[in-house]
Amino acid sequence: MKRTLAALIILISLLFWSCATYQPPPPNLYTGELPQSIVAELSLDERILVEDAWKSIKGGNTKNAQKNIEKLGSENSFYYVGMGYVAYLLGDSQTAEQYFKASLSYYPDVELAHFGLAQVFQDFNKVDSAFSEYREILKNDPDNPWAKPRYEEIKERKTEEALTKAKAFLSAGDAENSKESFLRALYYSPGSTVAHLALGNIYRDEGNFQNALLHLKAASTKEAENMDIRKVYADTLFQAGELKNSLGVYEDLLEKDPGDQEIRDRLETIKNRLGIFELPSQYNAIQSTESVTKEDVAALLSVKYKDIIDEQSGKPPIIIDVSTSWASRFILHTASLGILDVYPNHTFQPKKVITRAEMSEILFRLIEHLKRKDYSFIQQIPPNRIQISDVSPSNYYYRPIILLVSYDIMTLSQDRAFHPDQAVSGREVTKLLDLILALIK
Repeated sequence: MKRTLAALIILISLLFWSCATYQPPPPNLYTGELPQSIVAELSLDERILVEDAWKSIKGGNTKNAQKNIEKLGSENSFYYVGMGYVAYLLGDSQTAEQYFKASLSYYPDVELAHFGLAQVFQDFNKVDSAFSEYREILKNDPDNPWAKPRYEEIKERKTEEALTKAKAFLSAGDAENSKESFLRALYYSPGSTVAHLALGNIYRDEGNFQNALLHLKAASTKEAENMDIRKVYADTLFQAGELKNSLGVYEDLLEKDPGDQEIRDRLETIKNRLGIFELPSQYNAIQSTESVTKEDVAALLSVKYKDIIDEQSGKPPIIIDVSTSWASRFILHTASLGILDVYPNHTFQPKKVITRAEMSEILFRLIEHLKRKDYSFIQQIPPNRIQISDVSPSNYYYRPIILLVSYDIMTLSQDRAFHPDQAVSGREVTKLLDLILALIK
C-alpha cells in the first residue's frame, strides 16, 4: 500500500521534477532537527543516507536528497516526509502536502511532517489548517521558537475577530450566529473567559442548562477569584435544580464574603430544600450518652430519616415546653408525624430518659408510618411463639415489644427477659435506627 501511494505521488509530479535543477531553499523554510524517533531505529547505512538527505534538503540540493531518500525505500519512516520536503523545495506544494499527510498517516509521531504541512498551508493561506499544525507541534514542544509566535499571532487575531462578530450578533438579537462566533473564538482560545461566560448566559436564557453549565463552569474555573462569575455559575446550578452542587459553590462564596446577605438567603433556601440541618454540638454527643432523652431520639429520627419522613404536618401540635430545647425543630417535626408523643397537657418533656419499653413504642410508630409509605417489613419470628418473662400481655407496651422482637429488631436476653424499664444508650438507639434503615433499603 505504501509503495503504491508513493508511486502514485511520484508519477503525478514526475513531469515537474524531471525539469528541476538545483534550487536554493526558500528564505523562510523551517525544517527543525531530525528527531530521535526517526534516527534511533535506523541501521548505520540508513542513518548516513537520512542525515545526508536532510543536509541536502537544508542546502536546497533536491537532486541529491531525492537520490538518498529513494535508496531508503518507502518502508522507511523518513521516506514520505523527506520526499515532501523535496517536493516543497521544488515548488510543488500540492505534492508536498500529499507526502506530508501520507507520512502522518503511517508515522503519526514524525513531527517534521507537521512542520512541512504548516508551511504548505501558510503558502495556500489556509489559516485554520496552519493553526492546527502549529498546535500539534506545540503539544510536544510548547516553546518551539518557530511555531509558537505564529500560533500566538493567529490565536490572538482570530479570537478577537470572532469575539467582535459574536458581540455584534448578540447586540442585534441574533443568538444563533452569536453562539457560532463565540464557539469559533473558543476554537482558537479554548480558555477564553469572555466566550465561555457569554455562551453560558445565552444557553441559560434558552433554558439549555446542560450547555450553560458546561461553559459557566469553564469560566468559573478559569476565573476562580471572580465573585461575579462564581455567582452566575452558582445561580445557574440552582436554576438547573443541581442543589447540592449549587450549595458547595455558595458556601465557598460566603466564606470569601461573609457579609453578603443575598448569598446567605440563597444558602438558606437551598438548605431548606435539601433538608439540611445545622446540627448542634449536642447531636454529636448522643452516641456516647448512657441514657438518651426524648429530645435526643427526636433529633436522631429527624436527621437519619430526613429523606424518608420529610413531609410536613398540616397542623403542628401545640407544645409548651420545648422552646429552650436544642432539638426543638426536630421535636416539632417528629411529634407532628405522631412518631413521638405529646402529652395531654401539651408538654413533651424533652429531658425525659427513654426506657426500652418506650423505645419499642417509638419504633413501632416509626414502622407503622413507614408501612403507610409502602415500605414492607417481614416478621422473622411468629409472634405467638415469642415468650417474654418480664412483660405480661396486659402490659401497655406488650404489643410494640412483641412486634419489634418478631422483626428481630429488638431482642430478648438469654432468660427471655426484655428489661422494659432499662434506660437506652445512645449507641443502642443509633444501632436500632440504622437497622430499620437497612431493612427498607
